[in-house]
Amino acid sequence: FQGMNSAVRAVVRMGLFLGCRVYFIKEGYQGMCDGGDNIVEANWSSVSGIIHRGGTIIGSARCKEFRERAGRMKAAKNLIKHGIGSLVVIGGDGSLTGANLFRQDWPALLQLLHKNGDINDEEKRTYNTLNIVGMVGSIDNDFCGTDMTIGTDSALHRIMEAVDAITATAYSHQRCFILEVMGRHCGYLALVAALTSEADYVFIPEKPPAENWPERLCDKLKQ
Repeated sequence: FQGMNSAVRAVVRMGLFLGCRVYFIKEGYQGMCDGGDNIVEANWSSVSGIIHRGGTIIGSARCKEFRERAGRMKAAKNLIKHGIGSLVVIGGDGSLTGANLFRQDWPALLQLLHKNGDINDEEKRTYNTLNIVGMVGSIDNDFCGTDMTIGTDSALHRIMEAVDAITATAYSHQRCFILEVMGRHCGYLALVAALTSEADYVFIPEKPPAENWPERLCDKLKQ
């Protein structure tokens, strides 16, 4: 969704404005564990002309390795060797849960890296704390304290495009169409899409339908 690149751009340019060195970590936690060419320094022009593009220019990948301490040790070493002591994590429940685990495990990881000779005394002192900022990237809009999570607006636009296309067919053939949207346990997308598309009925997890909903729906459509 397009909001991801906007977030990446904002982070890079604000960081540069504040005098920080900013790095892309490509393919998320997988790139953090693999290191090498996956950790690339960003500059002002690195994020030019990207806000209109969907997805994310730095990529994203699931990483089983990061769930284990050995994987997190590799990630910690790669960050320290690149001089990175702060992370901005853009993602959903899995990404932010992983970030919190990484933060909690950081002191122990430093001890192990120092014991193994992977980092020296100065590096251990300099990077004794890992600072993390989490930005919620979820189309579900299911995070408390955030007016609209990154990706929600784009998802609503896609839903309305689909509804506009279906509506013409529905009227032409005098049929009732049922459209299922994403959202997991949060009914925000379904509710807002129903309001804006003039839907006759909506089902959301927060308010399960009454037992007689088929009769009520049929009666409504008869009117």
